[in-house]
Amino acid sequence: MGQPVRDYLLTLCVAAAVTYLLTGPVRKFAIAIGAMPAIRARDVHREPTPRLGGIAMFGGLCAGLIVASHLFNLGGVFELSNEPRALLSGAALIWLIGVLDDKFEIDALIKLGGQMIAAAVMVIQGLTILWLPIPGVGTVALTPWQGTLLTVALVVITINAVNFVDGLDGLAAGMVCIAAAAFFLYTYRLWYGYGIEAAAPATLFAAILMGMCLGFLPHNMHPARIFMGDSGSMLIGLVLAAGAISVTGQVDPDAMKLFEGSERQATHAMLPVFIPLLLPLTIIAIPAADLVLAIVRRTWNGQSPFAADRGHLHHRLLEIGHSHSRSVLIMYFWSALIAFGAVGYSVHSASMWIVLVIVFLSAVGLVLLLLPRFTPRAPRWANSLVPPRYRRRRRVVLPEGPHEELPGEGAGTPEARGSHVADEDSEGARVAVGVSGVNGATAIGTRSRFSDRRKADSSR
Repeated sequence: MGQPVRDYLLTLCVAAAVTYLLTGPVRKFAIAIGAMPAIRARDVHREPTPRLGGIAMFGGLCAGLIVASHLFNLGGVFELSNEPRALLSGAALIWLIGVLDDKFEIDALIKLGGQMIAAAVMVIQGLTILWLPIPGVGTVALTPWQGTLLTVALVVITINAVNFVDGLDGLAAGMVCIAAAAFFLYTYRLWYGYGIEAAAPATLFAAILMGMCLGFLPHNMHPARIFMGDSGSMLIGLVLAAGAISVTGQVDPDAMKLFEGSERQATHAMLPVFIPLLLPLTIIAIPAADLVLAIVRRTWNGQSPFAADRGHLHHRLLEIGHSHSRSVLIMYFWSALIAFGAVGYSVHSASMWIVLVIVFLSAVGLVLLLLPRFTPRAPRWANSLVPPRYRRRRRVVLPEGPHEELPGEGAGTPEARGSHVADEDSEGARVAVGVSGVNGATAIGTRSRFSDRRKADSSR
């Protein structure tokens, strides 16, 4: 078992190293050709930042596939299956469309058509859903048209879900990396735990995808030096979808031999095992939820579903007072909880402690999510022991001047200055200039916590 792990680790490291080393030259190239769009109303960064990070990520994908094809334990994937070549063909097409969009801002409908064509290219080369294990029914074989439509729909939904969530520095790359890690653990268990070779390509895709994201993250964390752009977000979305399609509908429930009885009984009993396979959006539930909410919100407001706005989940986290970095970490937390929770439940569905742990972590996540609303403040005697944002402050109001906020320690006696002391939460007290949000300034400076999202630029 150790040897395959080393091969996957080597493939992951090569993909990460190539992506990391290429990102610097790609950034200079993007600046040279002017792939630095002006800041839009919905953006949270303050300075124009180059795009085209997907070029480096595509290089990492190619390097990972080349190295894997020459390894003893992974070379058989290329000999027994055409799926790696199908992935590379579809990825090259979607990457080219993304590069053109990063430079020239092509129409959203053209991008949608390109996504469907890329999915169709993979279907033609054999990367498609053949059958579905349905609880209570058994394994249902799909006709070629049904398999094609379902595959194309799954690819398009996953690509756009990842693309929609790419709004903060390091958010999309980190969330997809978490999803790929959870998916890798699951598919590795299918392949080497039960000897199901149909899971081998998906395991390889997940390892390479982790390397692509890990290699790009050091350049993309806040403050980002380069954005992945649509060339990167659509690429990693397609790779994630390809891994799910590769294993969905190609794993026979009877192959695991976990249950005796009819095929219908086996499929029904193994429903928790197939949750991450039948529903890959369970792995990227946060981007998928953001996608659905965005479509409903824009349609309700009479806008195009592809019109950009400031109503995404990460924008709302900024509005309620979270900083840029904390918003990203909260999204990471929820993605990891859902992804690894689904995988853990699929392995031990009868263990009640897994459900209890998920419920407990969900409660912790809700507390972290609503932390700015709680306005936590430490006692004055503990001011030196906690970060400045949690220290209790005194507000000194001069008789003939504006309000002034002074620290609780060493501010002098209010009586000596002829001032009035008011608590920070007192009615009518004004916050000093430069402070936005309860727990520190947000990434976009001082602004209204609940700005009108309809004023955002609609261009994408």
